[in-house]
Amino acid sequence: MKIGIDCRTILNTKGGELAGVGHYTYFLVKNLLAIDHENQYVLFFDNRFTNFKEFEQENVTIKTFPFYQYKKYLPIAYSQMLISSFLNREKLDLLHCPANVIPLFYNGTTILTVHDLAIYKYPEFFPKKFLSRQVFSTKILVPKSLIKAAKIIAVSKSTKSDIVENFGIPEEKIEVVYEGLDSHEIAKSIHTDFNKTKLKYGISRNYFLYVGTIEPRKNLVRLIRAFRNLRMVYDSPATDFQLILAGAKGWSDKEVYQAISNANASILGIDKKRSGEERRSGLDTRSEEQRKREGERRKFIERRQHNPIKYLGYVSSEEKYALMKNSFAFTFPSLYEGFGLPVLEAIGMGVPVITSNISSLPELVGKECGILVNPEDESEITDALSQIITDDGLRELFSVNCKERIKNMDWSNCAEATLEAYLSLKK
Repeated sequence: MKIGIDCRTILNTKGGELAGVGHYTYFLVKNLLAIDHENQYVLFFDNRFTNFKEFEQENVTIKTFPFYQYKKYLPIAYSQMLISSFLNREKLDLLHCPANVIPLFYNGTTILTVHDLAIYKYPEFFPKKFLSRQVFSTKILVPKSLIKAAKIIAVSKSTKSDIVENFGIPEEKIEVVYEGLDSHEIAKSIHTDFNKTKLKYGISRNYFLYVGTIEPRKNLVRLIRAFRNLRMVYDSPATDFQLILAGAKGWSDKEVYQAISNANASILGIDKKRSGEERRSGLDTRSEEQRKREGERRKFIERRQHNPIKYLGYVSSEEKYALMKNSFAFTFPSLYEGFGLPVLEAIGMGVPVITSNISSLPELVGKECGILVNPEDESEITDALSQIITDDGLRELFSVNCKERIKNMDWSNCAEATLEAYLSLKK
């Protein structure tokens, strides 16, 4: 077969752009090429990508869309026509579109990967400007793509259910193929000197970890309050624990930073703690005595080290895995996930998980690898944090079960299942 794969989501893999759909596409393609030397592959990139060497082999042809730099000047429909025309000329037996949509005027056989339908189920999780820019995609491209595709790959049973429920697509047209783990990066984390990471970020004790974008869907305000509530109870088991949040800034994130500031002030017994916005604006409502104490504390790195709740910002892949590996438990109380890759990565490292009992997350964790909570109930999150700390046997059991659970969830298995889906469409 002559199989085309749209690789435009793969950008600078060495520069921190390997995330989301690009992460999926990169590892799927790498593992497909490792196991399949019989079929011919045509990989389509846009001309911003330059590192083709790692994809070069005998049965691979690499093509770049020559008009990407003009994209912003082209109407959407015309852009779709150009892409479709470029693809149609290749006379492919099959085109795999791994990013939820198929070019509108492409007329060949296609297979489509759908990662989530959050924009349909929970539009309130997205900025209004983003929603307005996505109207053509949500109203036309995605629905037509789902109908046009000869087969659909859903990354979880939850996503498959969402496709059937929202668009009435027949179940037999949809295959569930889970994503995988980057075992190479996980192996590297074992040899990482974590002391450097601890010193860099001021981590001084056992900690719970969250990794992901800072945005409303991730439900971080409730997590912060739940941790604060646990820290403030009499004889708290979490007295010597921190909550560490890492990830890129998203939209509507100010509430999260304010919640961190307020929670730290409550835990540390500070009457008046300035918000980040106040500090940036230069507004200072503190008394002279408070300013003096603040200045004294800032002289010592210990002040940063002992903050109960810390936001680290974006961390590198190596730092992320090191932080996961050394965390007491991974916390991920998201309100919706099509898959939940950070949860799988934590399980892959044998780290117990506290996550939501909704969408795809129970599929990854089950009852064997962590505690599932109602993400809208702060008290449940607080109880789960407390249980992980106080029940050593349960935490150890979760760690052992994690190793068993991820045996069949690697990129090689993902590639094999995807190849089977390709071959099922062979004419």
